[in-house]
Formats: sequence, C-alpha cells, structure tokens
Amino acid sequence: MKERTTELVQGFRHSVPYINAHRGKTFVIMLSGEAIKYGNFSGIINDIGLLYSLGIKLIVVYGACPQINSSLNEKKIKIKYHKYIRITNLLCLEQVKQAAGRLQLDITARLSMGLSNTPLQGANINVVSGNFIIAQPLGVDEGVDYIHTGRIRRIDKKAIDCQLKNGAIVLIGPVAVSITGESFNLTSEDIATQVSIKLKAEKMIGFCSNQGVLNDQGKTISELLPNDINIKIKTLEKNGDYISSTVRFLKGSIKACKNGVNRSHLISYHKDGALLQELFSRDGIGTQMVMESAEKIRQANIHDIRGILELIRPLEKQGILVRRSREQLEIEVDKFTIIERDNLTIACAALYPFFQEGLGEMACVAVHPEYRNSSRGDLLLKTIKLNAKKINLKKIFVLTTHSIHWFQERGFIIVNVDMLPESRKKMYNHQRCSKILMIDLF
Repeated sequence: MKERTTELVQGFRHSVPYINAHRGKTFVIMLSGEAIKYGNFSGIINDIGLLYSLGIKLIVVYGACPQINSSLNEKKIKIKYHKYIRITNLLCLEQVKQAAGRLQLDITARLSMGLSNTPLQGANINVVSGNFIIAQPLGVDEGVDYIHTGRIRRIDKKAIDCQLKNGAIVLIGPVAVSITGESFNLTSEDIATQVSIKLKAEKMIGFCSNQGVLNDQGKTISELLPNDINIKIKTLEKNGDYISSTVRFLKGSIKACKNGVNRSHLISYHKDGALLQELFSRDGIGTQMVMESAEKIRQANIHDIRGILELIRPLEKQGILVRRSREQLEIEVDKFTIIERDNLTIACAALYPFFQEGLGEMACVAVHPEYRNSSRGDLLLKTIKLNAKKINLKKIFVLTTHSIHWFQERGFIIVNVDMLPESRKKMYNHQRCSKILMIDLF
C-alpha cells in the first residue's frame, strides 16, 4: 500500500507543471470513427471530462468512416472513391447524416453523464453543437463529380470562441452545411486541422490503433518534425495505406505545425489512459509532431542554476561529483551546456578551457536518472567537442571515479597526472584518486 501511495503522490507532483501549463489553453481532440467504435471509448470520454475539469478549453471533432461504411454495406450501396476521396451521392449522404447524427447524440450523452460513482460525477459539462463550419462542394476533378463531398469554406471562430468562454465543450461532426442550404460530407481530420489553425489551438490530438507512429522495429517514435512526418507518410502510402485516419491525421499535423499549432499528438485508442499519460508526463506515451524539438541543447545562463543544482546535488552526495557551491556555479554558469526538455534540465556538462596548453576539461557531467539509458550523454560529449574545437583546443580530458569505461568506449585513453595543465595539476586530489582520461580532437 505504501508503494502505491508513493506512486500516486509522485504522479501528482510530476503532473502539476503540465496542469498549470495546459489550464486555459485550447485543445482540439479528433475522435476517429475507429476510436469511437473501440471498447475503450468510454475511458477516452472520461479522460476528456477530466481535461475539462482541469480548465482546458475543448473542441471535439469526430469522424464516422467505419460507421458510414457499415451502413452503406448494410443497404448494399456501392462505396465509390476517386483519388482516395469518398464520392458522396444522395443515397450515400443519407447514410452519412444518419451515422454522424447517431454519434453526435451518443457522444453528447456520454459527456453529459454525471451519475454518482462515475468519473464524470459533478462535472456538469455543457456540450454544444451547431453550424460552426460552412462547407462548399469539392467539385469536379478529371470529369468525376464528388457531388456531396465537400471542403471547408468558412469557420465561425467567433461563435466557437463564445461557447468555449461560456465553459462548453464544442462538438463538431463530419457533416457541414453550405450557404445554399445543402449538406456536405467532410473529412474529420481536415476539420480538426483547420479548426486548430483558426482557433490558434495549443494542441491537436488524434487517436490510432498503434501507440502513435512506429519505427521499423515496431517501437513508438516519440517526436517527429515535418520532414520526418513526410517520410513516414510516403512509407505508409508505399505499403498501400492511403486513406487511413492515421495518414490523414499525419498530413493534417504538418499543416497544423506550419501554421502555428504548437504540437499535434497521435496516441492509441487501445491503451486506457493514453490521453492523460501523453499530456501529463514528461515523455508522454505516443508521438508528438512539432516544428522544433521539445528538447533543446544550449549554453546555460543564470536562470538555469536551480535546474543544474537539482541535477548534480544527488551525485555530489554519492561522491560521484565534486561539490560546487551555488556561488561557484553562478560564476561559472557560462561554461555549462544543458539539455532542456519542457523547462526541465535533464542533462548538463561544463567545459573549462586551458588555452595555454590547448586543453579543455569536460566536468560536472550529469544526466537525469530517467534519461540515463538514452543518448543524452553522447549528445553532451558531441557538443562539448564542437565547442572545444571552436576555441581551438586540441584535446579534452576528464577526471572520473565511476564512468571510466563509458569514456573509454568513446575513444578516451587513460593518462597520468603529468598530462594535466599545470594549474589543474596543482588542484588534483590524490585522496580522491580520480582516473584521468583524454581524447584528441583533431
């Protein structure tokens, strides 16, 4: 019981920065028809309710592709596509409207549930749907008329903002009306993308069957930049995947990223609690698409002192690092390079140059415990090497008592005290008996 209590407390503590960061922000959540159809949908709804309770403004866009296909097959209506886009004739449109209408009522009912002993107890969520999207026909392409398949003509940003400010969740489906009074079938991914851009949303979130985007080894890729997303899309299309909600969402995420949406997330609808794990933990659980990496390596400044201290103090207590006072760090902070992730310092290292001898000391190397099995140490070493070359140093040395093999595996060789610069040689602690390792830069 004590271990479970500790995990709960730690979980709350780690999530607080994200709760504060997300409060008052606008998120667009894209629920594909596949996500709605899956058994975990009630869990997703409960998590959406939790986001609402935390003060996040929510726009929920839902799709209905499998539900529409099921209705069409049941009615024996032929499903037609042109360039992987559904052609919506009048018979098809009726099934689209019925499927979308049923899902709108179902989602509204689930979000409105407030019975005792349920996750949404006391939430009192107001769900609002309306003609927030004005559509127009997609038109004719290569002689093929898409008929009632449409695209967005206008988004009523003012009306959506008004509902969000009044504390409502805005629910938008895949059917929109035109100025001529007709109905058109739109892709929910396009709606989610365009609404995210128009509303300047902080995040656009989608669901898929996998735990985000997977690499060739079947492992989740935690972060993708637009060029990487394009490569992944081409790979999926090469394997015959042209119309899945995942491909459409990835294409939308590129557009969203390039038009000011900070992050798009793709997570699994199979995994219970995936939405919360993605948003309220440092590394998330799915794939996030960003214009620039959430993780940055840079020179430290005076505002980074606290983060560096939190990183190195446990190692100083263990005797792995030599203790540095806060005052010393403030003086030497410009010599530090840090890796920062979501405003948390997860790694650091310092470079102390000895110009007369053409040597540099790499010191105070520390990596957050949760990231020690990653490549952050290598990234720090690479950056320190580059910085040393820029100031014409010929070699780098380190003094270590615990990481001897790690440095040897990266080309460092053990040397004796005589190889140290004169000023550093005088400071060498013979009682500590640190090993000295050195590497050539050229």
